[in-house]
Amino acid sequence: MTLRVTEVASSGDKDAFLRVPHLVFAHDRNWVAPLDLERREHFDPKKNPYFQHAEVQLFIAYDNDRPVGRISAQVDRLRLEHHPDASGQFGFLDAVDDRKVFAALVQSAEAWLAAKGMKSVHGPFNFSINDEMGLLIQGFDTPPSMMMGHALPYYARHVEVQGYAKAKDVFAYDYDGLKPLPRAMQAMVDKIKASGDLAIRPLSKKNLDRDLAIIIDVFNDAWSANWGFVPMTREEITALGKNLRMLVGEQYISIASYKGEPAAMAVSLPNLNDWIRDLDGKLLPLGWAKLIWRMMVKPPSSVRMPLMGVRRNYHGTAIGSALALAVIDAVRSYHLCRGTKRAELSWILEDNMPMRRMIEALGGVPYKTYRIYEKVLA
Repeated sequence: MTLRVTEVASSGDKDAFLRVPHLVFAHDRNWVAPLDLERREHFDPKKNPYFQHAEVQLFIAYDNDRPVGRISAQVDRLRLEHHPDASGQFGFLDAVDDRKVFAALVQSAEAWLAAKGMKSVHGPFNFSINDEMGLLIQGFDTPPSMMMGHALPYYARHVEVQGYAKAKDVFAYDYDGLKPLPRAMQAMVDKIKASGDLAIRPLSKKNLDRDLAIIIDVFNDAWSANWGFVPMTREEITALGKNLRMLVGEQYISIASYKGEPAAMAVSLPNLNDWIRDLDGKLLPLGWAKLIWRMMVKPPSSVRMPLMGVRRNYHGTAIGSALALAVIDAVRSYHLCRGTKRAELSWILEDNMPMRRMIEALGGVPYKTYRIYEKVLA
């Protein structure tokens, strides 16, 4: 093997960077190729607002002229404002099963981060905690849900050999929507509804900007004390709004007000991977037609709930629990009526025990584990 790692500098390098997962996962029936168009926009500084507050360098490993691995290194100034720990991040780590390839990629990312003054590194983040995050370490036998990563079992071994240790685990829960709320939980929801203080409604696309502001305001408040939290910028919220307008029906999202004030929300997304699995990332020449037909004609076989939040002043209270259950149940009921019975609730921090207990009481089962690693740079 003649191994070299280079910075991605040309359009040809970018093409090779995007092609690496297709080579690595060529024989993995559970990998779902992301849409090439979406990935190109994600890496485009002109289209992804993440680049407004972060500096990124992409690397690709070649064996002679054959791409065999990739990685990103990034310094997120917004994250450092909220977590002033001089820690950079790595992401988009994919490579063939070769210790030397992983070592060369990781060391290239570390050297770049060290040159930027970083003292430690966390990852993987693709690019931030508000995107795909974590390395899959358990649950390889099923396809990933939308905006969740996939990996092969050897990834973790090669990363850990490079001196990385666990920083945090997060779980993806499989949830059977056919299971009704347990009696005690249903009683909590019925009680708060009967009080007249609770109002639940779906998203209004006519008033998308207003509702998006409510969702993000609740999210930023509810999640602000969570490990690794980074708020979304106005530009990132605008980009999210464009995606929501295209992807979801109004009742995919539930907003709850308590005593006239927005207090909780739940956001679900169609599991796009169900619809694109056989497209190999290509929308041309016929992929567009297949995807649009599937989106219009048949409901997704599963959905993902990436966001659920209750304002912090209700955390640890019966009202807070009832609010969470109410917005989750509103979304669940809508999808059941459309014939979608399964949901993934992800991701959930390993030490977020109130949320984990609630999901497990609802019948949710943790079926995938993702790990964030950390390392002190010498």
